[in-house]
Amino acid sequence: MPRSEPIGDAGDPAAASPSAQYRSTRALTEALVGPLSDADASLQSMEDASPAKWHLAHTTWFWETFLLRASAPGYRLHNPEWPFLFNSYYEAEGARIDRFARGMLSRPTLEDVLEWRAAVDDAMTPLLDDPALVGLIALGVAHEQQHIELLLTDIKHALFQNPLGPAMWGGRPPPAAPCAPLGWLEHPGGMALVGHQGDGFAFDNFAFDNEGPRHRVLLEPFALADRLVTNGEWDEFIADGGYREPRLWLADGWGWVQREAITAPLYWREDGYFTHQGWHERDPNAPVTHISHFEADAYATWAGARLPTEFEWEAIAAGHDPAGGNQIDHAAPPMPRGAAGLFGDGWQFTRSAYLPYPRFRPAEGAVGEYNGKFMSGQVVLRGASCATVRGHSRASYRNFFYPHQRWQFTGLRLAKDVTT
Repeated sequence: MPRSEPIGDAGDPAAASPSAQYRSTRALTEALVGPLSDADASLQSMEDASPAKWHLAHTTWFWETFLLRASAPGYRLHNPEWPFLFNSYYEAEGARIDRFARGMLSRPTLEDVLEWRAAVDDAMTPLLDDPALVGLIALGVAHEQQHIELLLTDIKHALFQNPLGPAMWGGRPPPAAPCAPLGWLEHPGGMALVGHQGDGFAFDNFAFDNEGPRHRVLLEPFALADRLVTNGEWDEFIADGGYREPRLWLADGWGWVQREAITAPLYWREDGYFTHQGWHERDPNAPVTHISHFEADAYATWAGARLPTEFEWEAIAAGHDPAGGNQIDHAAPPMPRGAAGLFGDGWQFTRSAYLPYPRFRPAEGAVGEYNGKFMSGQVVLRGASCATVRGHSRASYRNFFYPHQRWQFTGLRLAKDVTT
């Protein structure tokens, strides 16, 4: 079973050393799977999602492949057959099992994977404070934090397939605070600097390669909503025929609505909502989540607004605390609550395509496959969600998904033009 070592806050400055960040992140991953049986952890509900056990193993494969294999003298693979099972998409690392077949891996067992994790943690100990490795360690910590969020969203989608609506955690979700009327954060426009400033994989100033280089953009005057759209407001969109009016939708979005018979966000059923704690009454004050880019754009059109560009969002967010808001820092069920700030509750769709910045170059070696090769056909989301590890995100962070995907905690913050 998962070890019971303390779980630090990954965003806490006191836990900012490579060793502390590594141990805190690894412990959080294992604490979150504590409620799962081997059968739960082996479920794969769709090709976009992976079993919880696979996330546990893949993050361990990452440490073994990119650090231990190259930097630990005499290290031998825990099991030489497992890289084929737990490589994700790194072509430079060779052949791998098909993504849709990850749910067929009844072996190794959950217990086997946890034993592997413990062995890798022991082998990593002498490397954690090596100054020559801090960049790769920072990347590995950020990579595992991303998989913590994916683990939570993937298991939610898997449990949702069960007609019994099983709960991963007991209890009831806490109610959201009463929702204030929508306000606006105005920006005068002009030249703005966007993107990460720094050396990329520096431990104390980490960023993924897709967040840079820093460059200039010209913004027209605009305003960004001071909170996310709520469930109650989305109910009004539905009641007004939002899913039945083609004029609100992008052509691809309307085709998706018709083809998939979409009538509400994912996990909605009448006034109910499926959570990691099972089925519960939907909170009208909580931010709406699990919507697609198509839905977000249609709602914005219906509301007489629009989606922000990713650069507009970043220009406003640069003055906000990225570790604030409703994010995860201990083993508790993630749930949107409407916390203040631009970070947390739900990832926020922009109208920006996921493309490289001027002068972008992927990192050297296999880690260069991490982001750049996916810059096609996807849209950028900004912020963080209730399942994002606190301290993981920042103003320059670029998340990205295809327009139809909605199993993540994806939400909506409106924008509008401002005339001067």
